[in-house]
Amino acid sequence: MMEEVATVIRNNHDGWITVEVKVKNACNHCESSESCGTSAVSKAFSPKVQRFSVPAKESYQPGELIKLGLPESVLLKAAAIVYLLPLLGLFVGASLGRFFMPILDIAATEAVVIGFGVLGGVVAWMVGRRWAKQLEQVSQPVIIARIGQRIV
Repeated sequence: MMEEVATVIRNNHDGWITVEVKVKNACNHCESSESCGTSAVSKAFSPKVQRFSVPAKESYQPGELIKLGLPESVLLKAAAIVYLLPLLGLFVGASLGRFFMPILDIAATEAVVIGFGVLGGVVAWMVGRRWAKQLEQVSQPVIIARIGQRIV
C-alpha cells in the first residue's frame, strides 16, 4: 500500500474531511537539481499541493496530520491505462489497417498503416480516459493512522 502524510484542512461533519497533501517529485533529491533544466520545468509546472476529500469515520480537527493509504493495484491499473492502452491501440490499429487494405482496395502504403495506427491509438486513449475516470471514482484513499498535530 502506498502511504502519504496529509494535513486535515476542514472537517465537513458529514463523514468526509478535506485534506491537503504536499506533492513530492524526484527532482528535489538530486545533487544537480539547481543546474538541471528538468528540475526547473518540474518546479514551474507541477502543483505544490493537492486537496481532496476522503471518507472519515472519526472526527478530525483542522491542522491534524493523518496517514493515507492507496493500494498499489490502483496505481498499476492507472499506469496501464495511461501508458499501455494507447500503445496497444496503436499496434492493433496498424494491424487492422494492414489487414483491411486489400479488402477495401486501398493502395498498400506505409502512410495508410500509420494513419490506422494513429487512429487506433487515439481511440484507445479516449477509451482509457473514460476508464480512468471510472477508476478514480471507485478508488478512494483510506485513512490508515492518526499522527497528531503539526509541530509549529
